[in-house]
Amino acid sequence: MEKVENGMFVSVEYKGTLKNGEMFDTSEGRQPLEVAMGAGQMIKGFEAELLDLSLNDKKTFTISPEEAYGQRDENQMHSFDRSEVPPEMNPQIGQTIALSSPDGQQIPAMISQVDDEKVTVDLNHPLAGESLTFEIEVVGISNTPTQSQEGCGCDSGCDTEAGGDCSSGGCSSGGCS
Repeated sequence: MEKVENGMFVSVEYKGTLKNGEMFDTSEGRQPLEVAMGAGQMIKGFEAELLDLSLNDKKTFTISPEEAYGQRDENQMHSFDRSEVPPEMNPQIGQTIALSSPDGQQIPAMISQVDDEKVTVDLNHPLAGESLTFEIEVVGISNTPTQSQEGCGCDSGCDTEAGGDCSSGGCSSGGCS
């Protein structure tokens, strides 16, 4: 029986939950997630758990924050004077906005605090500091891609696509690294 190894393309149905049982992502209602094994497109822990599985294998596993999106870093909290916020913008706590880096790259940030003088944003990945539990089923193993590779597969803003790192916002998970 064919086993998953680096260089293969593996299609998985999955459901991802947090420690409290809250689901953060699923393939339900979408096509299965296809992983290019060894390409470094997924969080480390997810890809490692696929190795040596066979077609139709099911598995449940938990990935530590270090093997997923890392620990929260309070140095990733940044405050801006309200005068730096465009006047037409009405910042709300929990809102995700795009900031521009000096080189023009878009960086997603979640607004964590707003008052009359400052707006504070959090640049940590939304799942930083979280242990992630996945229930998966291998539904395809191939030596070539079986799905079109347009974009990164992130389709809900900052969808984690079973470990795709869209922290990078609109999808550096084409890349989901």
